[in-house]
Amino acid sequence: MSKPRFRWHIVVFLAPAVLIYTAVMIFPLFNTLRLALYSKIDQERIFVGLANFYTLFGDPHWADQFWNALGNNFWFFLIHMLVQNPIGIILAAILSHPRLRFAAFYRSAIFIPTILSFVIVGFAWKLILSPIWGIAPSMLDAIGLKSLYAPWLGKEDYALTTLALISVWQFVGIPMMLIYAALLSIPDEILEAGEIDGITGISAFWKIKLPLILPSIGIISILTFVGNFNAFDLIYAAQGALAGPDFSTDILGTFMYRTFFGFQLQLGDPYLGSAIASAMFAIILVGVCIYLFGIQTRMRRYQL
Repeated sequence: MSKPRFRWHIVVFLAPAVLIYTAVMIFPLFNTLRLALYSKIDQERIFVGLANFYTLFGDPHWADQFWNALGNNFWFFLIHMLVQNPIGIILAAILSHPRLRFAAFYRSAIFIPTILSFVIVGFAWKLILSPIWGIAPSMLDAIGLKSLYAPWLGKEDYALTTLALISVWQFVGIPMMLIYAALLSIPDEILEAGEIDGITGISAFWKIKLPLILPSIGIISILTFVGNFNAFDLIYAAQGALAGPDFSTDILGTFMYRTFFGFQLQLGDPYLGSAIASAMFAIILVGVCIYLFGIQTRMRRYQL
């Protein structure tokens, strides 16, 4: 019996993508992890082991900033999980109804913000919410709710939540489209069998459709986690690198940016910045592992 022939064409077609991914993603990742183990002393780079991590977690100045950014990051993620994803599921369920008119128009209108630049979104919402020239006060005044208006981006208690809701508005189209595709993939025979048993309408969604799309909801949840803990652009575009007011909107991305590149009177430290980036990588890796080995395993048992 002859040995199976090695398929060289697979290597040829995969090689360009693997080389590009290695150059753009893999090499910078390992180089960042390597830089976190060094520091510059007397203008000379010296191996210091875990000293940068001791500084990050042990020095009160750095530790306070790190835990503040991490807490803000969790809040930013929690709002997306509790607001963005449920709204995306509801929109997908509505838009998947076969009798809904102009469904394609609604899908396009909801999805369009996801392709907009973070800079455009951040600047536009700063103009909308501005107490001086924004249209938010006049719009609330037109419906008799002007008393509810406040300079949300200028108050420490509301700024981060406001930015998270702006991000929800921009990206709610992604979970909507993923859930919409999952709903369309449900075989008609299952739904027809449910109708025979008297399961229709909202009851059909809860008892038939939702259990079948749980794997898609799990994937959306982990994508939300990874995306939110890599967030940077919107906060930077709207509040700047200092993530004001008084660092109330500071997340790990902006904290790492200020530390790595420096900002205003703060000098850049690429080695300590690499330690922050390594901590971000570890947090994301732990979160993904918990999902893969915990939640996903339970979902498989539930499906069986």
